[in-house]
Amino acid sequence: MAGTARVTVTLAADLVDDIDRLERNRSRFIAEAVRHELRRRRQAALLQSIHSPHADTVALVDTGLADWVSDEPADDGLVDVAAGTPVRWVEGQGWTKGRA
Repeated sequence: MAGTARVTVTLAADLVDDIDRLERNRSRFIAEAVRHELRRRRQAALLQSIHSPHADTVALVDTGLADWVSDEPADDGLVDVAAGTPVRWVEGQGWTKGRA
């Protein structure tokens, strides 16, 4: 966890009174409110980037996965699939040995 830093913030007196009526620890209340607002703004920025993506991102998406990997070298022989232990997922138990 990061350390703390003392800051001076000027707030309207009625706002401070409202905070004090609800919370004994004014600093904790303000820190929580700031964290909440930062989280909200990051989420808003993410939604904005989804609705209006960067031009380079749009170009990459338009290229498609097949075109993107077509320049990659073949992975023949890099992995011996017969050498592993077959496993399968069983709900409630997790990964178990054996084929599906």
